[in-house]
Amino acid sequence: MSIYPTLTNKTYVVMGIANKRSIAWAIAKTLDAAGAKLVLTYAAERFKSGLESLAAELNGKALLLECDVTNDEAIDTTFRMIHEQAGPVQGIAHSIAFADKEALRGEFSEMTRGQFAQALDISAYSLTAVVKAAKPYFAEDASVITLTYLGGERVVPNYNLMGVAKAALDSSVKYLANEYGPHGVRVNAISAGPIRTLSAKGVATLTASCLSSSKRRRSVATSRPKKWPRPACSCYQVWVAV
Repeated sequence: MSIYPTLTNKTYVVMGIANKRSIAWAIAKTLDAAGAKLVLTYAAERFKSGLESLAAELNGKALLLECDVTNDEAIDTTFRMIHEQAGPVQGIAHSIAFADKEALRGEFSEMTRGQFAQALDISAYSLTAVVKAAKPYFAEDASVITLTYLGGERVVPNYNLMGVAKAALDSSVKYLANEYGPHGVRVNAISAGPIRTLSAKGVATLTASCLSSSKRRRSVATSRPKKWPRPACSCYQVWVAV
């Protein structure tokens, strides 16, 4: 018996897969296991081949489309194509964020206006732009989820500008949920905690936290009685059930 809900013939869009360590990739695999029709987007042509290699591991055939989230016309075109080729959108997983590495180090106030604008545009505004473009194509009882982090609420060393971007993202989620909720579209954010992803490598404190968490998990695993069952699912498999 499958631990996943049945999502057969339902279309889900996963945005922001960087590599096999991405949380977005874990989400995509979970949706695939549940039978969903997947649409995977990539930012530019140079990222396509890597995503194609990952998509080949899925059970179902995923639709791969380019989507530059800094360009409103490109986002509109992408979602029009999604609707034409895959039907109504049941859900979107937004896992997109970017900030210049130099703006994550040193003193917070040393960032430039350009670095600030770029980080907020890609990491926060892109969610609103995506939801707006998808609005005409949402299925009944659709869901949108984005990935956030504690650094948007508290000061996390070396997170700097990304903390401000996550705070803006969190606030955007609340206003989008208030606007789209009455239309049957749920908008939520989740924080998976420190995980060894490509993005985490750019933040020294997150890398240290990941290593610490890994050591704690190994310690627990070695002391666990053999009669204890292994967990049935991981934290980022919860999305398809909410």
